[in-house]
Amino acid sequence: MFPFPLMIFAAGFGTRMGALTADRPKPLIPVAGRALIDHALDVARGAGSGRVVVNVHYLADQMEAHLAGSGVAISDERAQILETGGGLRAALPLLGPGPVAVLNSDGIWTGANPLAELAGAWDIDRMEALLLLLPVDETRGHGTKGDFRLDRDGRISRGEGGEDHVYIGAQILQPGRLAGVAEAAFSLNPVWNQMIAAGTAYGIRHQGGWCDVGHPEGIAEAERLLHSARHD
Repeated sequence: MFPFPLMIFAAGFGTRMGALTADRPKPLIPVAGRALIDHALDVARGAGSGRVVVNVHYLADQMEAHLAGSGVAISDERAQILETGGGLRAALPLLGPGPVAVLNSDGIWTGANPLAELAGAWDIDRMEALLLLLPVDETRGHGTKGDFRLDRDGRISRGEGGEDHVYIGAQILQPGRLAGVAEAAFSLNPVWNQMIAAGTAYGIRHQGGWCDVGHPEGIAEAERLLHSARHD
């Protein structure tokens, strides 16, 4: 059993998808015949996740209907979209105490199970965050800009140039610092920055592929990635 409660982010507007999200939320866009949210739930089930929470905002009724009967808990953000940090903080009563795993719903992963990789490398005595990364030139659908540097000890850093690794939408996080943010809606980025400054933010390299499905072109790219993985 995967030892962490899991939060799947699924509340965003998906504006980069253009007309594809005019009448449905981005997590319901199909890739290889299955909704993005179902690909994320496959990752969760493959790791043995027990408690899973999904947040909803844009076209929330469709998301709730799709997830009905799945055993997934809903963190309702209909009143206000809270971004990644605020959304995770609002879901903590459903997730429970202690470290939590987080998964984006707009990516496709191949190879090793992302959550299992993170769980195997997690060290609560050293880490406040453990992010799953890939070198920027090994990602698909993302572009050429990296997010972090990864040093030989596994710590991540950024802000001085040379960021050659991309965060690929899966992490384990100790949520204590979320309580210190005054705003209701906020990104996880400033929280990561605090952890980087404290030397408690780490990363590991994913043993597999990943495609960002944040824009229409990413759908075909993700389908090619899945096809390639099935035929390797």
